[in-house]
Amino acid sequence: MQNEKLKPNAIDASELSFNEFKSIVINDYKIAYESRQASVLGRREVLTGKAKFGIFGDGKEVPQVAMAKAFKNGDWRSGYYRDQTFAFAAGISTIKEFFAQLYANPTEGADPFSGGRQMNCHFATKSINKDGSWNDLTQIKNVSSDISPTGGQMARLVGLAYASKLFRNNKELDYLKNFSVNGNEVAFGTIGNASTSEGVFFEAINAAGVLQVPMAISIWDDAYGISVPAKYQTTKEDISEVLKGFQRDAKNPGYEIYKVKGWDYPALCEVYEKGINVCREEHVPVLIHVTELTQPQGHSTSGSHERYKSKDRLKWESEHDCILKMREWMLESAIVSEEELVELEKEAKVFVRNAQKEAWNEFLDSMKPEQKLVVDYITAMAKNQPELAKISSQLASTADAQRREIFVAARKAIRLSTSQHSPERDELLNWYKNQDEINYDRYNSKLHTNGSDSPDKITVLNAVFDEFSKMVDGREVLNACFDENFARDPRLVAFGEDLGNIGDVNQGFAGLQAKYGELRVTDTGIREMTIMGQGIGLAMRGLKPIAEIQYLDYLIFALNVLSDDLASLSYRTKGIQKAPVIIRTRGHRLEGVWHSGSPISMLLGSLRGLHLCVPRNMTQAAGMYNTLFRADEPAVVIECLNGYRLKEKLPNNIGEFTVPLGYAEVLEEGTDITVVSYGSTLRIVQEAAEELAVFGISLEIIDPQTLLPFDINNVCSASLKKTNKLLVVDEDVPGGASAYILQQILENQNGYFHLDGQPKTLSSKAHRPPFGSDGDYFSKPSVDDVVETIYKMMHDANPSKFPSLF
Repeated sequence: MQNEKLKPNAIDASELSFNEFKSIVINDYKIAYESRQASVLGRREVLTGKAKFGIFGDGKEVPQVAMAKAFKNGDWRSGYYRDQTFAFAAGISTIKEFFAQLYANPTEGADPFSGGRQMNCHFATKSINKDGSWNDLTQIKNVSSDISPTGGQMARLVGLAYASKLFRNNKELDYLKNFSVNGNEVAFGTIGNASTSEGVFFEAINAAGVLQVPMAISIWDDAYGISVPAKYQTTKEDISEVLKGFQRDAKNPGYEIYKVKGWDYPALCEVYEKGINVCREEHVPVLIHVTELTQPQGHSTSGSHERYKSKDRLKWESEHDCILKMREWMLESAIVSEEELVELEKEAKVFVRNAQKEAWNEFLDSMKPEQKLVVDYITAMAKNQPELAKISSQLASTADAQRREIFVAARKAIRLSTSQHSPERDELLNWYKNQDEINYDRYNSKLHTNGSDSPDKITVLNAVFDEFSKMVDGREVLNACFDENFARDPRLVAFGEDLGNIGDVNQGFAGLQAKYGELRVTDTGIREMTIMGQGIGLAMRGLKPIAEIQYLDYLIFALNVLSDDLASLSYRTKGIQKAPVIIRTRGHRLEGVWHSGSPISMLLGSLRGLHLCVPRNMTQAAGMYNTLFRADEPAVVIECLNGYRLKEKLPNNIGEFTVPLGYAEVLEEGTDITVVSYGSTLRIVQEAAEELAVFGISLEIIDPQTLLPFDINNVCSASLKKTNKLLVVDEDVPGGASAYILQQILENQNGYFHLDGQPKTLSSKAHRPPFGSDGDYFSKPSVDDVVETIYKMMHDANPSKFPSLF
């Protein structure tokens, strides 16, 4: 580890004139000082009620200016919500945009990072156009969209850095000129010292060290995590001391680790220049531990740090404020005079104040026409209904009315005037209805990319079979599918536990590492969070990753990454970023607590923004993969664990046929009852149908194929028109995925109106299945359970024809 103790004039100015050097230093100070004023003013705006909440980068300004000097076009940042000074210094954000985000302004272009959807200091750059096509990422300084969960940025950081390794070492990717220049791009990460206590941090640090990728992680260390000091956070109270074992040496690869004081401007500049050069040129991960930082305004606008810091600590912080120390150094080095600094600081305060006022006024001005319209409409209606006058008067007198207040007034007026029809009311009602689409775009759009390559735009090609089509194991169907697609598209890569050398535990990738090389088919360690992050980062850089989780049960270890980051990416950036990673896993119908694999409701509740594919066999899975390989939206594909050795017919066009997402399929037509199921329980239902036929009971069996989206053509409700009875069978917990399916059919598809009896669900027990075949039988739906449940439903409808079994 290099503990940097550099002399005060450590900036190499040998090729600069004094005036040039002076200009650079003064500009850096100006950026830092303006950023501090933005923090001070931003906090005030929250405390006066103009903004909901604020969190700022005060105390971290000088190291972020130094970091920005090393950040080049094509590089990527995956950081956290203290990096505003970096964003200003790198030209990624203006101060006006910073305030527009603080006010959550959804007006087009006001908050270019999230369209008003994220709180301040959550930055992102435009990776894609409105149609989903990629920009030239080598020509811009890239920022992957920030998320609030501390440490959450670490998983994707691994993938962003790993992409540079693939671009440098896989010459088949040289044609992707808009994504990389010989893998020279560095992935910059930032994190607070307290968040280094999280598991995802250690997982990411280890993964990057193993992979040897150009990842440069900066740790902003102000010795606290909200109110909790370092002695409760970190062994030895020093994360770089803890991580010394990762330092590379002459025999073993590892990290370059630097330690530098956050108030030492010249030392910071030298460390970042030196460290990032090593990272960029040698593809060695770098850790820069920036110590002795302060947080002058405390953690956030939710409280004051005077409550938990001692007087001595507060005194030390005031003396070691990085801006104050930089100011002292500039004066001591005769770079600038006191008078020049006073004038600069005065101008900076005015500049920031003007930017804040402009952002606030633009935010209000965007809503004033709506406010005036609603006031006018309600005032006109009040001629016939005096009680409405109070509503219009109150709205008119609200000087800083926001859209919520405008719509509360409009909706209340509409409700109160329900029995008083008038032309004025019709005008208000028409205006209100027309705002639905506009507000949907402002606040609800872009859950998915919905671009020209979205899954619903992929050409549907049916699987082709003939008399020569072979019957093979299901795993061989998948293997052939992956083989053909890897030969077709060099962007495809796959990685996961046991995926490479042995071809995954069920042999779907057997022989493919030998054929396509370790860069494309790769083993990983046991690290589910960063396997997902690896996929997200690669996908954000234009590659087509398959990130494998060995069993569906293990996906829980990575659910935070998928839910917080991947699922919300398109939405939280309002469609300026995408990450079309495919998460491949397997579940259902094995045995035991940890390999029973059906926590579907957990996925449905946390992964809106992804497609959730639940193929019943490997042919359907292959068709879904073929669709996803050609599309540009993320998905989870859950293969059936007990289907790999079942025989299936191998399609002649195994790498080309596609299964459209969201289209349910009627597997067996029937007349008495509609049974909806998916995955492995479909075979259970089909077996039960044979026995029920003996009783004269005819089942219509429907496979939704995907749960997100679900049956977009309303196949289920169409079936109910015929059968009038509904049973949902699945392996999730009671009231889990089956409840979701009922809501989709009965509410969204209006299936309720076709029922002549109570709809039923048949699911697993509330606990996970115990080990063994007996445990499986008594815990998950069996053929007996399906037969008896359906028979009971028929008995309830017609007891004379179907006498009670028990």
